[in-house]
Amino acid sequence: MTEQKPDRRDFLVKLGTGAGVVGIGTQAAASLRSLLPNVSYDAPTTVKLGKTADFPDGLKFLPEQRLFVFREGKVFHAVSAVCTHLGCTVRAEALSQPETVTVGDAPMRLTHRFSCPCHGSKYTGDGKVVSGPAPKPLAWYHLSVSPDDGQLVADLAREVGRDFRLTLA
Repeated sequence: MTEQKPDRRDFLVKLGTGAGVVGIGTQAAASLRSLLPNVSYDAPTTVKLGKTADFPDGLKFLPEQRLFVFREGKVFHAVSAVCTHLGCTVRAEALSQPETVTVGDAPMRLTHRFSCPCHGSKYTGDGKVVSGPAPKPLAWYHLSVSPDDGQLVADLAREVGRDFRLTLA
């Protein structure tokens, strides 16, 4: 048998086939990669709420975060405005006479109560369910102060107990 030398035509056919396979493989990889998002569309869990001086004594509602921030002097706490029944935004209603209750081991002055306009759930000022279809109390979130700019920061992924208070020095 005689061994045939590869000629130019065979080389070009193999080169073209290889280039075609690489091109199709690259396109397939790009198509599969496009199925995975480049960004997260979830809302951030840690949110800067503003300077502590921007919060008056009493209640401040932050609609973008659906959050109530309470301030009593240098003491802060945050309560979710999301009804635990179906996720409607609850409304704060001022009490005619403030009440003092014990939450944890500390007294707490309640100036508001909450009600859900969708299905009628009612909550006390510290978020406990009074009536309605709501299965559990309103969530309380962890607060801190940002060391870089002094803003109040809420961690909406970190629920805390009703005895949590952020006390500023």
